[in-house]
Amino acid sequence: MNVFYEEEGAFKIGAILADHDTSLQVEAPHGKRSKVKTSNVVFRFVEPLSGFMEGAQEAAVGIDLDFLWECCAQEEFSYETLAREYFGRQPNAREAAAVLLRLHGAPMYFYKKGKGRYRPAPPDALKAALASVERKRQQALLQAQYVEQLQRFELPEALRTRLPQLLYKPDRSTVEVKALEEASAKLKLSPLRLLEKCGAIASTRDYHFDRFLFEHFPHGTGFSAPADAVPSIELPLAAAVAFSIDDSTTTEIDDAFSVTRVPGGWRIGIHIAAPSLGVAPGSSLDQEAAARLSTVYTPGAKITMLPDEVIAGYSLAEAQTCPALSLYLEMSSDLAVRGNHTVLERVRIAANLRHAELEAQFNEESLSTALPDFPFARELKLLWELATVLEAGRGRPEPVRAINLDYNFYVDGERVRIVERRRGSPVDKLVSELMILVNSEWGRALAQAGVAGIYRVQSDGKVRMSTVPSGHHGLGVSQYIWASSPIRRYVDLVNQRQLIAWHRGEPAPYSAGSEQLLSVMRDFEIASDIYSQFQDTMERYWCLRWLLQEANVTITAEVVRDNLVKIERIPLLARVMSLPTLEPGVKVQVRISDIDLLELTFHTEYVGAG
Repeated sequence: MNVFYEEEGAFKIGAILADHDTSLQVEAPHGKRSKVKTSNVVFRFVEPLSGFMEGAQEAAVGIDLDFLWECCAQEEFSYETLAREYFGRQPNAREAAAVLLRLHGAPMYFYKKGKGRYRPAPPDALKAALASVERKRQQALLQAQYVEQLQRFELPEALRTRLPQLLYKPDRSTVEVKALEEASAKLKLSPLRLLEKCGAIASTRDYHFDRFLFEHFPHGTGFSAPADAVPSIELPLAAAVAFSIDDSTTTEIDDAFSVTRVPGGWRIGIHIAAPSLGVAPGSSLDQEAAARLSTVYTPGAKITMLPDEVIAGYSLAEAQTCPALSLYLEMSSDLAVRGNHTVLERVRIAANLRHAELEAQFNEESLSTALPDFPFARELKLLWELATVLEAGRGRPEPVRAINLDYNFYVDGERVRIVERRRGSPVDKLVSELMILVNSEWGRALAQAGVAGIYRVQSDGKVRMSTVPSGHHGLGVSQYIWASSPIRRYVDLVNQRQLIAWHRGEPAPYSAGSEQLLSVMRDFEIASDIYSQFQDTMERYWCLRWLLQEANVTITAEVVRDNLVKIERIPLLARVMSLPTLEPGVKVQVRISDIDLLELTFHTEYVGAG
């Protein structure tokens, strides 16, 4: 006697060697012996085992599933009942097995309800299941077509329309990504390299820039909210005439300075652009600025926090009269500060001085000899002398660094010019000290008036943001806010609103400990980290472009520590695994090769002493 039984979701046959009450010992056609529970046996038969299962499977293939399903009422049934109806007689063992195999192998048509028992799928469920199967079949055909094209390094149109998703956030459930991964595996290439070979990456610069836009500006960099015009409110016209100091590429000019001779000393003006006059809290434009939180800077491009027309209306541009929140310092002839006061006014901007031209005339050498005669030379010298006094008063002179350089990137198409600029020049000290002063004084004013603000605090060497005024030990001041760059930083814009309300004696837009302030603070810190990482990525990209552009195979570098070196003339650090043990500051020659602008990687090798 033989048995047809179910084991681990599959049907099997075997000859009975021993029959116990709850189990059988059976021998499979290939000779393997096993123990089978009696409850797993579907039926017993006497036909020979040889060829039985093959014959049943062949017969099962010939059973029309649609016809079989249509023969069933929408209720549970036994395979035996269906087999009798299908064959019109009592089926033999092989025919019964064929029906069972057909039922079991068609879970879309028949739901298993127990041993040898099934229920036909409802019409709607069957229709949906069949449609799904057909859809998968079509997708498989489409995937095969895409794979064939990709293996010829041709980019299917369907992949071209989904390039951002394929490059930056591939969905592995889609047929496009499945095809890309299959073709990549067959060609032994990464998906990124395959897309590159298919011409999907026209520009390596755009690849990195567009990744940032895809992740953080999915709706584009344009502004949907209309920009409010510069308000027509009456503001007094300042008697002083101001000038700014910025890099040549700066268009968001937030700050300017003025120097006026008064009886017994000087009146120094620090003038900050006032865009908060035209960006109302809660307005559509304010919401967009709050979403961006800062202007995004990267070599050759930037994404501004405010629309161009707002920037044009409030930037302290040359030959314009602009709204400004000004802090005036009353100074004695020996540059001692006798007092200060804040004014909301209109300021005439006489000039926008630029670092490159200014530093050629205004530097340590010219200050120690005879200062050349150029526009605002005397004013600049006085401001520098004041900055020296302010720095000493803070007790935090700028430390001398072994490497004390900044770098300006000037991008023209696919070419880049990287210009070293020494940090800590007289111009730098002048600007930084006056910005520290205005931010610390306005922070003190808000704290004393009990008006909320967002502060920068430092303790135990860690800088953080806080809505509670506290000391900034690194700067040596009792409190410090960001309020000097309201065109390009949202925190400064928020603080300026508070300052203007305090100056006017009006209720402040934000209360102490409000969720709005806390949210701005938290969101700004997150955005600042993201934007900083993006800037670092793009600067690394343009450094590698510069190496390719200048055909620098062997270049001088300076040891920083261990096997870390800084490449000369550009802000690029590199690990040189073959570097011998050398002291920091030692010059060496390194060979650079295998520059990859997509992965932003390169190989370095020690050549010799510098």
